Amino acid sequence: MKYLFVVLLMLFGFGGFAQEYEVGLRLGEPYGITFKTPIRQNYSAELIIGRGSSNTMQYYRRSFENNRPVSSALYDGQQVSGAFSAQVRMSHEKSLNAEFDIAEGNLMGYFGAGAQLRRVSVTYFYHTPNAGEGAADFRESRSNVDFGPEGFIGSSYYFETLPLGVFAELGLFMELLDRFGHLKVQGAIGVRYVFGI
Repeated sequence: MKYLFVVLLMLFGFGGFAQEYEVGLRLGEPYGITFKTPIRQNYSAELIIGRGSSNTMQYYRRSFENNRPVSSALYDGQQVSGAFSAQVRMSHEKSLNAEFDIAEGNLMGYFGAGAQLRRVSVTYFYHTPNAGEGAADFRESRSNVDFGPEGFIGSSYYFETLPLGVFAELGLFMELLDRFGHLKVQGAIGVRYVFGI
């Protein structure tokens, strides 16, 4: 939590040079609340706090089999809850009005990179074979924490007469922790309210 506080301070610190802020809702993978502020001409910083989807059943099965509670444990399934996601990103933006002959509003293209932290609680269900009849059933709860870089591209449109911008983007997240090299394709659409301070 203290790291999140440091990131917020950094963003608000950068925002001291900015005249506009954007706050909105991001729907997709992951989804959440987005806060964006320009930090220099054509550059923005963004913080997204929300929830990400869980990984596949094969992902969790492999994690269980690589770290069994006891050597004879046999995987039966898992239940995932409490998903959390935080992203800190920097993007480079450019107006595309001239390329698409847009006379009203502002169409922006952007690309960038950042870091993403994801956490879910996983309860594994497993059994161990017995010499006698049947088998004993067990469960074990663990936290699955993923961290790594992400890259993304997208486009946003800012209305001429409304303080709103809509956006769509596509990105790629790569885990450094806990499964090095695991890739996850992400995408989102959303809307932000633009206000000045």
